[in-house]
Amino acid sequence: MDGLEGKVAFVTGGASGIGLGICQALTDAGARVMVADLRPDHIQEALQILGPSAEALQLDVRDREGFARAADETEARLGPVQILVANAGVGITGPVAQAGYADWDFGLGVNLGGAVNALVTFLPRMIEQGRGGHVVLTSSQAGVSPSPRGAAIYAASKAALVGMAEGMREELAEQGIGVSVLLAGFFRSRIQEIARYRDASAPARPGAVQTDSPIWKDPIEAGRMTVDAIRNNALYIATHGELKGWVEGRVEEILAAYPPVEHPGLAEAMGRKRPADPMAAAAKAARK
Repeated sequence: MDGLEGKVAFVTGGASGIGLGICQALTDAGARVMVADLRPDHIQEALQILGPSAEALQLDVRDREGFARAADETEARLGPVQILVANAGVGITGPVAQAGYADWDFGLGVNLGGAVNALVTFLPRMIEQGRGGHVVLTSSQAGVSPSPRGAAIYAASKAALVGMAEGMREELAEQGIGVSVLLAGFFRSRIQEIARYRDASAPARPGAVQTDSPIWKDPIEAGRMTVDAIRNNALYIATHGELKGWVEGRVEEILAAYPPVEHPGLAEAMGRKRPADPMAAAAKAARK
């Protein structure tokens, strides 16, 4: 995307943690930001940090009618959205055998369903405007590497977001809309406060646990990486070099599971050859 100055961004879960870091980086780059968040107290804190380049509204990302109202309000207050960041998420954890329907509905409803609702609401508007734009999905390291014990619901939702980003990148490129997926590692946030977001009738389950380790980065770093990805239309935003080995180990195990090739050229003949991605090639060359 050429320059972010004056562009309008809509960021879900934008009032704290990684979402706030992304909002800070966007406003620093000259964008005008609508902060969408469920918590009024977080919203007030965020607006004090972000200043006059940001406005805010309250939104539960599971509320589809609320999303439509939020889109209308954003256009009325700031103008058409060109940068969509589906960031809202909850760090639900716990033994999978003890997880009930309410746990799965909540975890998938926020982390995955919230992104779906954002796309269904905003993509038609962005395409109709004909100005191009960019979509960012906040996934996790858990979406591309083996997840820790007790993170099945969380990992399922985050892996789905990676697949969504990869699946729609080529299609949306035809509309001048770029796509990035944030493979967030360890950042200081409030993602563990899931009890504050759940219905009172839902059974309690723990959230992600944060420590004082230096591996837990300031969210503004994720924000700056995200802004760079928007500018360069980079598909993957990896945040922690320390975690690269986790991905390598998983990929090696997957590749080792494949049987020998029986029909060379069959995949290409079926139209399944992965299209060349010049941005990915450039990023690979830069790492060498």
